[in-house]
Amino acid sequence: MKLARILAAGMAIALSLSACGGGGDSDGGAAAPGSTTGGLEKTQLLVGVVPVPSSAPLFIAEKRGFFKEEGLTVKTEIIQAPQAVMPKILNGSMDAFLTSYVSLMAINDSGAATLKLFQHSQEAAPGVAGVVVAKGSPVKSAADLKGKTIAVNVLKALGQTLTNAHLQEAGLKPDDAKYVPVQFADQISALSSGKVDAAWLVEPFLTAAKKDGATQIIDTTDGVTAGVPIDGWGVTEDWLAKNPKTAAAFHRALAKAQQIAGEDRKAIDEIVPTYTQIPADAAAAMTLGTFSMKADTAAVQKLADLLHGYGYLKSTVDAAQLFASLDG
Repeated sequence: MKLARILAAGMAIALSLSACGGGGDSDGGAAAPGSTTGGLEKTQLLVGVVPVPSSAPLFIAEKRGFFKEEGLTVKTEIIQAPQAVMPKILNGSMDAFLTSYVSLMAINDSGAATLKLFQHSQEAAPGVAGVVVAKGSPVKSAADLKGKTIAVNVLKALGQTLTNAHLQEAGLKPDDAKYVPVQFADQISALSSGKVDAAWLVEPFLTAAKKDGATQIIDTTDGVTAGVPIDGWGVTEDWLAKNPKTAAAFHRALAKAQQIAGEDRKAIDEIVPTYTQIPADAAAAMTLGTFSMKADTAAVQKLADLLHGYGYLKSTVDAAQLFASLDG
């Protein structure tokens, strides 16, 4: 339980930072010599970050001075999901934010805003997320989950969607299992106490659960759901229209860092503990998804169709329309 307690404490620290509006400044706001950043609509940006590995490219860009080179000063605020900060997003006081593809599509579907995916972050790789059961559980496979209770961090979101797909592959219907919301940090104790029969976990909590004796019975980022897009950086359509030069500059900096994240695992391992409070050894042990430059539109469409098919989205989604068009 030691690693689980450390990770839970780290998440608590991140949440307290969010409550206080805490964040980090990037490397100054002045343009670097020789940069071509004249005419930016904004040079001071507030970006909502989630304390997960997918936020790493932004902090890599900050550490390596990519924002400074573009004439930008970037401040960060810890968030848990864009839904919680929609007022800031809509009034323009928060410029960009890390969002899961599920959240982005759900917000658009609700009519609250029109969001665009500004830069992809991660798609899933095997071992990134899965369903686990307590040590000694009689549940050995997806088929055994009929009539069981499964903890997910948020109802009708990515975890429930992916798990449903694997239940169906095992011959079950989505409503054959009961889903209950439990925060990731509390899921290991919920399992060990018998409050739930299984739990859907992502890294680093998945590794922590296994070290605590839990057994993984479904890899929800492999098989029928392999390569599912996880998250990326979102902005509103209105913000893009008002800040085209700033958007291009911000995107250039993020894209440079995204490429580094995709090619250098060490860069991720070094930066994750600086904004998540996850210990360095835990960060290095995590299984990561793929930090590719662009999402596979077909994979995004598959996810959108699953969400609509399960009734989590009212309207069908054209995945191609979710992505921002950028110059530069």
